[in-house]
Amino acid sequence: MDSQQQKIVDEARIFAEKEIRPYAREFDERGVLPRELMDKMAEKRYLSANFPEKYGGLGLDPVYYGFFTEEIGKACCSVRALITVHSSLVGETLLRWGTGKQKDKWLPFMVAGKKIGAFALSEPDVGSNAKSVQTAYEKSGNSYIISGQKKWISFGDIADFFIVIASNKSRVSAFLVERGWEGVESKPIKGMLASRASHIAVLNFDKVIVPDENCLGKEGSGFSYIVNTALDHGRYSIAWAGVAVAQEALEAMVTYARKRSQFGKKIYNFQLIQGMIGDAVTKTHAARSLCLRAGEMRKEGDPDATIETSMAKYFASKVAMEVAADAVQVHGANGCCNGYPVERLYREAKVLEVIEGTSQIQQEIIARFGLRRYTKKEYPERVRHSSKGHG
Repeated sequence: MDSQQQKIVDEARIFAEKEIRPYAREFDERGVLPRELMDKMAEKRYLSANFPEKYGGLGLDPVYYGFFTEEIGKACCSVRALITVHSSLVGETLLRWGTGKQKDKWLPFMVAGKKIGAFALSEPDVGSNAKSVQTAYEKSGNSYIISGQKKWISFGDIADFFIVIASNKSRVSAFLVERGWEGVESKPIKGMLASRASHIAVLNFDKVIVPDENCLGKEGSGFSYIVNTALDHGRYSIAWAGVAVAQEALEAMVTYARKRSQFGKKIYNFQLIQGMIGDAVTKTHAARSLCLRAGEMRKEGDPDATIETSMAKYFASKVAMEVAADAVQVHGANGCCNGYPVERLYREAKVLEVIEGTSQIQQEIIARFGLRRYTKKEYPERVRHSSKGHG
């Protein structure tokens, strides 16, 4: 155990209990994450918990960043989403592929919470097939001109800058685009099932002029390097988000079962309720173990860390959905109204099976890995020798 990193996680838990959890329902109902909360998180360096200390971050390694994400995610999914987008998708990608000049320009502002970043990949007709982005760019002198539309962009309606993925025929590239530039507009998306305080938006880019220096990574490397890096870090964060939802639903389920009486008994005494609780405990522990394994592998730079992360994301999001559904069941009719948190957790759990690569996409990725790794070598049939005089 790293005592200093554990201390950061413990302090984050206290912060979440005081500053986030009491307002989670309000955030969900209003569809707004207050700027005051973001500022408080920035003061604690919680918007850069995974950034190296030399850039002003807390320097959490992947394992403790996972624990940190779980603590924030248990308190509120939308606040956790801010960390996933700002710190993992955008921050980690800048740290990996940004030039020295780009890092010096953006990272200090991201740490201070003065510039919130968002990742603009999905489009109205492009989701899982990320290679087929229709937002287009063309070269013009010392600049690029970008036109197109992005959709379902978390924090897109309040972000100060975006990593925008665009294509020029078969070349996919990434660009750092600022909100204040001419031709950049956002429109909030209302009526969401969950992530209601994540400021999800449609982004429009109308002949936006982007200087050469704002190309992130090499031109043409937008998918192979930028997108894959961002989604890998995003999936790791979402895997821990699944653990957070499952753990929070489990605790709500157990607490309610110990208080609620039916037929003259507390309902935890009934075997079928115990069955759901037993399954929830086992599944949640299993999901956390898989996330821990992925975190350790990421920490060690293991080449299989990416596929382990996909497994963790797939399994933890599935577990979150199953445990949240059982938590609603244990609550009965109370679980179907917003007076109890399990209603919100159930909605939030479903989203985890969709974002950062759907469960079906993860299954395909994992299956391809399994087909390569676990093919048994064929052995020649054993030669049978006849033995006279025996038997």
